Order: sequence, then C-alpha cells, then structure tokens
Amino acid sequence: MKKFLLSLLVVLSSQGFLLAQAPTTSFMSKDIPEKADKEFQFLAFFINQGVSSNFYPTNEFLRGQVVGRMFGQNSTITSDTAHAMYVEQRIVPFFIYKPNLFNGKAILRASFEIDWTWGDASYGTGGNLGGAISADQVNIQTQNIEIELLPWKGWAVNLGLQRMFDSPYNAYRTLFDKMTNTGYRLGYFGTDAVGISIRNDRDFGKYKAGFYKFYENDIFRDDDVNMFELMAERSISPLWNVGASINYVRDRSGGKGGISILGQGLNSLLNDYMGTFKFKFGTDPYKADIFWAGTFFSRNADMMADRVSLTGFFNYNFGRADVKRNGEFVKGADIGGFAANLKAIYRFGQTPDDHFKLDLIYASGDEDGLADQKYSGVMTGNTWGAPGAIFISSGTFLLMPHGNVVNRYTPAIADLSNMGYGMSFASATASKGLIPYKLIGKIGGGFAMSNAEPQAGGKNIGTEANFSLIYNVGTYMSIEWHTAYLWLGDFYDSADDRYGYPINGGTYGQRPIDPWTSFLVVKWLMF
Repeated sequence: MKKFLLSLLVVLSSQGFLLAQAPTTSFMSKDIPEKADKEFQFLAFFINQGVSSNFYPTNEFLRGQVVGRMFGQNSTITSDTAHAMYVEQRIVPFFIYKPNLFNGKAILRASFEIDWTWGDASYGTGGNLGGAISADQVNIQTQNIEIELLPWKGWAVNLGLQRMFDSPYNAYRTLFDKMTNTGYRLGYFGTDAVGISIRNDRDFGKYKAGFYKFYENDIFRDDDVNMFELMAERSISPLWNVGASINYVRDRSGGKGGISILGQGLNSLLNDYMGTFKFKFGTDPYKADIFWAGTFFSRNADMMADRVSLTGFFNYNFGRADVKRNGEFVKGADIGGFAANLKAIYRFGQTPDDHFKLDLIYASGDEDGLADQKYSGVMTGNTWGAPGAIFISSGTFLLMPHGNVVNRYTPAIADLSNMGYGMSFASATASKGLIPYKLIGKIGGGFAMSNAEPQAGGKNIGTEANFSLIYNVGTYMSIEWHTAYLWLGDFYDSADDRYGYPINGGTYGQRPIDPWTSFLVVKWLMF
C-alpha cells in the first residue's frame, strides 16, 4: 500500500511539472485578478449640497463652522426677510494600511476632513474654509489616526485618535447607519477621542472596554478629564439582542482647556453653545465624578428577519460636582437624571425603504436649576465636545439634528438635555420605494415638549413637518432633496436665562420667526 501511494505521488508531481511546461491556454492568458486584501486601501465619503434657509449666524467670526443649538450663543437666528443661500462640500478621505508583514493582524487607519462653503476664502489658513477663487487654502483637519491590533480571533485593540461611539458595534467594521440605530444611537457619546479600546466580538456577544483622554491640560497637574467605559451586548435569540453599559467621567479640569475661548466642562461657555445644562459655579474651580449606567435592546435591527423592528434604551446619569471655595471643596451639586427611547419600524412593502417609523424620547428635566443643589437632568458628551454627541437619526431636520451637514449644525434641540429643561419627543416617518431601491420618497414630522417650564414661557417646543426625495444613482451614490418647516411653540416666548443664554436668543417678549430649510444633496461613499 505504501508503494502504491508513493508511486501515485510521483505521477501526480510529474504531471504538475509537465503542465507547468505546457503552452499557456486561453484561460491562463487572462489577467489574474488583483488580490482583494491589499496592503493599502483608500475610502472616502463625499457630500456636496446647496442650501436655502431662513436661519444663519450673525457673528462675523462664525463664517466657518457653526455648531450648537439654534438661538444659542453661536448667534444663529431666524428671519422673515433675510434668507441664506449657499453651497458647501466636504470630503472625508480614509487611508488604510495593512502590511503583509503582520499577516493582517495590524492595521493603520488615518482619516481627515476637508470642507468649505463655495466662495468663502482663499490663500489663507483655517479649517472649514477654502472655496473661493484660486482656492489654495491650508485646510485639512485630522479626524482619526489609530492602529487596530488583532491578536486573536474575535479580539481587536484600537489605539490612538479613534471613533468614540456609544454603540456596541465596531465603528470601523459597521455601516454608520447601524451605529445611529443601536445602543444609545450616539445620543450620549458620538465623536472622536484619543484613547484605547478593547473589543471581543463573538458569535452571540459583543464586549467593549475603553479609556479616553478628553483633556490633558497641564501634564504635571491632576487637572485632566478622562472617561472609562464598559459595554456588552448579547443575542438571546435569533431576533433579540440586549445590552448594558457603564461610563465614568472623572473631571478635574475646573473648566480649563476645551474649544477656543469657550472652554469645556460643567461651568463653561460651551454649554451655552451646545444647548446643555450650565452649572453656574462662576470662576471657582470644581471637580466632578459622573457616571452613566444604562441598558438597551434591539429586535431585528437590520430589518432582515421579518417586518417588525424594535430598538430602545434607558440610561441614568448620576454623580456629584464639588466647588472650591475659601480654599476647600464643598458640595456644588448632586447629579441624577435619565433618558429613555423606544423606536418601532414596520416594513409594509418588499424593500426596507417601504416602512412606517415611530420614534419616542423622554429626557428628565430640572425645574429650579441648582437652587436645591441638585441637577435632575441629562448629561452627555456635549458638555465637553462640540459636538460630543449627535442624535441625528430622529427623523427631523430642524427640531433635532440630522446628518446631512457640512459646516452648519444648528438644530432647535442640539442635546438630549434640552438645556436642562428635559423633553418629551415623538416623530413619525412614512417611507416608500417609488422605484424599488432606486427612487424613495419620505414624509414625516416631529413634536417636542419641555418637561420643565421656563419662566414666562410654556412647554411646547415646536412641531416639524418634512419631506424627502432620494434617487440612488448607483452603489452608495445618491442625489437627495430634503425640506422641512418648524412651527415654534410657546417655549420660545421665554427669555429665561437661569441656565445660561436666553432660550429665544434674547428677543425679550417676542417669539422668534419659525425656521425652515430646503437643500439638495449629492452623496457618495466610495471604495
């Protein structure tokens, strides 16, 4: 038997040698396809949009990027006489290097952001500028520089400036839409941050631990802002996933550091811009320990198993802030607030574009500021970043933020906390594939109320109606038209400034003009 196997091996080897020496056939003459797993890869997201609206910033220094809530200290106001019309564009290039030397177990990723408004500036320096004649602007912003190590199957270690998303899914291996519809939907933490995260993805579970440095400030002092996170999700059936998380921010900055002259942290001017709660500690240094403990679930999140999808979360933030007065730290405020969300989708047609969607959000509010030394509202990453959290999947364009933005991100409610007043929000959307997978029409709207009533104002924040028409040119390339109108409620009758900048932008005794917008977008996610 051994002799037979040896003889067979010799024959097969000689046949292989003869085939190698034979004339090349027509099949072999074809070019061999390039290897799919290249060492170097390039991806990019491009967006170009023309916008018409009746709201704009009045501050001359805010002609580049404008972030924060409408009627906040970013000076964004509405008008019934002046209309903004502009075109803006952005490209986010992504460079990926995966050397064969490490057999695919080490990956370097670098992403940048280059954007401008057409005609804004040339021959200068500065972010979000460079679209004027001759261009030649120095404008490139570093978004991510990180390495991913894959030491064992299912394990990933990300190190450096990376995505910091409050979803259990790997931001570099998951489509962005899924990140905005799972976990906490980027409503608490949705930005980029420097740090280290460790993941273990299994067949029925996902686990993540992370450490992020928000601000270093002086390297020789204990004046940093750090965040720690733990998150897990388990599949309990083919349809249902459940998860839980805990986050901890240790803030010893006393408000130092941050964005330009705005600063960051509990008592900074950044709160007036971002529509978050401002702790009125004045110039006194503070230290804060803040926790977020939450749970979330999803059923058929990808809309693949049947016609019904459900997602939701509950998150409770708690902690304490102490203020330094007369040389020692005393109690500044106890913190305890929560937010909950439930979203339901019913697919009535043959494609995922044929659906009805209902989205409900509740965020607790605070009635009296810090009069009782307690804040009972929500806190998010927007207290430290601009933005540090982006709840862009609510189905509204003016009432809450949306993702089709380049330089201007100015919704009525920019943060789940709604300046500390809290909110009750509901939106509904009906979508139909007019030409399956090609032409999609959407109609929707939203309504929001404040859970705490401001002085000389009511609880009705506003009601929005919107419409969208989307034409898919090709794979991940689309042309879209969106339009929306927001009827402001009696919430904006108030010029209450207990929490910082006046609610209605300082137009005392007068409700601002209702905002509207209409924009045409070209988007392309290229591989």
